[in-house]
Amino acid sequence: MKLGTKHTTLLFLILLVVAAPFFFPSAYYFRIGSLVFVNGLAVTGIVILTGYAGQISLGHAGFVGIGAYACALAPAYLGLHPALAVLLGAALSAIIAYLVGRPILRLKGYYLAVASLGFGILVAMVLTNEREFTKGPDGIEVPDLGIRALVKAAGLDLSNSELWYILSGLCMILGAWLALNLYDSPTGRALRALHGSEVAARTVGVDIARYKLQAFVISAVYASVSGSLIALQNKFVTPEVAGYMHSIELVTMAVLGGAGSVLGAIFGAAILTLLPQALTIFAEYEQIMLGLIMMLVMIYMREGLLPSLARLVRGRGE
Repeated sequence: MKLGTKHTTLLFLILLVVAAPFFFPSAYYFRIGSLVFVNGLAVTGIVILTGYAGQISLGHAGFVGIGAYACALAPAYLGLHPALAVLLGAALSAIIAYLVGRPILRLKGYYLAVASLGFGILVAMVLTNEREFTKGPDGIEVPDLGIRALVKAAGLDLSNSELWYILSGLCMILGAWLALNLYDSPTGRALRALHGSEVAARTVGVDIARYKLQAFVISAVYASVSGSLIALQNKFVTPEVAGYMHSIELVTMAVLGGAGSVLGAIFGAAILTLLPQALTIFAEYEQIMLGLIMMLVMIYMREGLLPSLARLVRGRGE
């Protein structure tokens, strides 16, 4: 289900990025905001794979890890600028997604989910065990992108958290714009056709294997770029970024908000990123409260939080 038009979705996201800082009680919330945007970029890729094409991946944190570690290892071993390392990580993720996706996308349902989960676990194991290159579970430092120096040279005095808030917000908006354009393109229509029924899509000439693979590769690139952004922002990365719990987190964000729409998934990313901050008042019961809220949403709002709320508002309006 598509929630809102392309232009209204983009306008809302732009207004969100611009207006949110006026309500921040402290500079710390710029950091939280940038984390929301990075997660929003990652789940936009999940929307393309799951919401558009109807395929499930529980290993997308593996691509997040590839993008994150590309920004640490490429400058150290290849002498690349961190910005070029982002592109290298995205290209590497696309190639790996193509090679891995060809066999595993022949699977369906929970077989596909388990196969993709295995891929994510494998990436996390490599990052943990290859201590000579990745420094193992202790993590590795990521070089500075150098963006603050450029901004200062331009005469702007912005803190590091403010800069990353702006950069992350712009990347999320760009990712959303590309995904929304894909929705209305011939490729997007083919993806939605195979989501509805693979048999019917094949009957009208849709190359099922090709379009599944395209969706998988595109979503992997989204995940890789989000990993690069979080690594560059933190200037440090550990194998946890590729852990299976992060994969589960990303899928939960998309499903919680509404995996069928870009705006819904980003809304889910915002909720699941902000909710633990709000639930700290419950101390040791924080995880229980978080799980309970998610269960209630999944039981009573099966299409996701935002689409269900939109339907409720429309119903009352009529």
